[in-house]
Amino acid sequence: MPESPFPVATTAVRLPRYTKAEQDELLGDADDPFGVAETGLTWLPKEEHFGIRDGDRLVAHAGLLRLPVAIGDAETEVVGIGGVAVAPDMQGRGLARIVVAAALDHARALGLEHALLFCRPPLVALYQRLGWHPIDQDVRVEQPGARVVLMPLRTMVTPLRDDAHWPPEPVRLLSLPM
Repeated sequence: MPESPFPVATTAVRLPRYTKAEQDELLGDADDPFGVAETGLTWLPKEEHFGIRDGDRLVAHAGLLRLPVAIGDAETEVVGIGGVAVAPDMQGRGLARIVVAAALDHARALGLEHALLFCRPPLVALYQRLGWHPIDQDVRVEQPGARVVLMPLRTMVTPLRDDAHWPPEPVRLLSLPM
C-alpha cells in the first residue's frame, strides 16, 4: 500500500459539516459509494460527523444520529452510526477504527446504552474487530409511505456503557435507517 506524502493525523475531529463534495473527495462521485442502492432503502442523513484529515484532504469519516427504536415491547433510543468511509488509498492504516472510536466517544456522552449500524456482509468482520456484534434477531425499519421492511443488511450493535446488554428481542427502528 502506498504511503501518504503527509503524516496522517492519528486522531479524529468533529467536523462542522460533511458535504456531498467532501463525500465525493473521500469516495469518488459514484452513484452508490456505499454499495447499498440495491436494497432500495431510503436513508436518513447523519446529524454529527467525525473525520480524519491528511493535510487538507478528508481521508476518513463516520456520522451519527440519535434514533428511536423498539426492542421487543420496550421503546428507547440508540445512536445510529453510518457513512463510515476511508479513502481507498488510505485503507489498512487503522483509520476506520480511529474515526468510529471518535464517533462512539461522542455517543457515550449522549448517555445512551447502545450504538447500531447496518453493513454489507463483507464488512461484518471489520466491524467485529472494532468491537461490534451482529444481531441475530430480525430488524425492521420504516420507509416512506408508512411501510415497515425487514432490514436486508447485517445489523450490528456495540454497548456504550460497560453494564449495557442488548436483549434478544425483535428490533424495530422507529424511523428511516441511518
